[in-house]
Amino acid sequence: MDESNIPIDINIGKLQDWLISRRHVNKEWQKSIIPVREKINNAIQDMPAHDDIAALLSGSYINYFHCLKIIDILKETEADTKNLFGRYGSQRMKDWQDVVRNYEKDNLYLAEAAQMLVRNIHYEIPGLKKQIAKEEQVQAECEKKHLDYLKNVASSKSEFLQLCKQLGIQGDKIKRELVDRLKELPEIYDKIGKSLKPLQPGFQLYSAFTKYILEDKAMEVLPLLQYVVEHGNTTVYEWSYGEPPLSVEPDPIHIEFEDEDQGAGDQIDFGDNSRLDIAAIDVVAPAAEIDFGDGDAIGEIDWGHDDSETPGEIDLSVVIAGVSLEESGIVVEEQGVGGGVARGKDALTLLDNPTTRNLIIDQLVELESFLKMRLYEENTAAESHSFSLLQQLPTESVAALTGMLDAVQVATGKLTAPEINHLHNVKHSPRYVDVLTGQLKQKLVLCEKLSQLAERAAEQRAAAEGRAAGLRPALATLHHRTKELQANIENDISKKYKGRPVNIIGGVKFL
Repeated sequence: MDESNIPIDINIGKLQDWLISRRHVNKEWQKSIIPVREKINNAIQDMPAHDDIAALLSGSYINYFHCLKIIDILKETEADTKNLFGRYGSQRMKDWQDVVRNYEKDNLYLAEAAQMLVRNIHYEIPGLKKQIAKEEQVQAECEKKHLDYLKNVASSKSEFLQLCKQLGIQGDKIKRELVDRLKELPEIYDKIGKSLKPLQPGFQLYSAFTKYILEDKAMEVLPLLQYVVEHGNTTVYEWSYGEPPLSVEPDPIHIEFEDEDQGAGDQIDFGDNSRLDIAAIDVVAPAAEIDFGDGDAIGEIDWGHDDSETPGEIDLSVVIAGVSLEESGIVVEEQGVGGGVARGKDALTLLDNPTTRNLIIDQLVELESFLKMRLYEENTAAESHSFSLLQQLPTESVAALTGMLDAVQVATGKLTAPEINHLHNVKHSPRYVDVLTGQLKQKLVLCEKLSQLAERAAEQRAAAEGRAAGLRPALATLHHRTKELQANIENDISKKYKGRPVNIIGGVKFL
């Protein structure tokens, strides 16, 4: 076998040791390279304007093989300085030729080139790849954060809109819109009160059940709820005293609008201002004396008139605090005093007053529980052979019981709907208004903060993408020049062994 065809394989990690052990380079070569590098630095200061030279001097460490290319370029740029003996008079050419001669002494260039190759393979190229991978990881993380922030923005915005939908407001001026919605509460409560008629069959069944079980000890079941079913959503005063009031004086609602056009401390009074407060009217009459007597009938009222006038008749010309009844707009429907003044909690309707409202809800739950139990009894009656007192009651069909139960559940759902609960709490708790408004505004603030974070994440992603884009050309250049450097080293070593092929194992091909 021809020895010239046997390849020489050199591991990249042992390249420098291999060159020293074969005595191609001196073990102390690093001391000799310092003057050469100084000469290169001085020579670089005076270079002609040439694109190829600029490309050689950028992006890489100048080595011996670069110096040879520079000399080839200077042969063109410094051609006019060549004398008859073929020597160049240019100082530039002399400087670079001197650098090459120092490089070639004791194969100094080969030791430095091997060191550059090892450094590029083991450190420079992996370092650049690691930086690019890190920037790509930052891009991925920022992209994920950006999407998460946008998702949270959408979620928070959706929650805000959902809560505004529950409250029936747009969300532009939250407090003012809530106050405007409060004006609709009386109408809403009246509709709910009128919609409770279907509960009557359930009452009758519950009442029959109670009388059957307790007999003479039975009391009226669900009195307040039955009252609302029969009479509608009246005032607490009318429910308490059995007659409607002549005037209603609810407590004013105090809600402050810090961020509205009006000043802080605006008071919103949702009372019935169309009625005159007759409680504050001072009746000017000569010592009128009212005697109710012991009987049920209201006693005769002495208004101080002549005997010729019919007792009990009211003259509309009587002056009340300087204002006649005709001028005040009060319409007297019957003779005598037909009612009084509803103030404070008594001025509220049964569904509006927190105490009576909770009592009505409790009674609805009580009726619902009873109907569920009766429905369960009816469903299991055919399967059970045991005797029960409930079996002696008048039976109701499953369909009828189901209809009663559905009516109760529909009524409970209307009264406890989130929108109604929110508006009820807003009206009766100024603190709740602040909490609810703060909750809504917090979601908007959160949306803004999340949007800013999403924008910042997008900027960080773009910055990382820009840094990675700037590193990729440098990596490509370094990879290309390292490949050239390895080829030059392999060719140079091959010349020393009569052209035998030389392979540097673990070099740039394995990157």
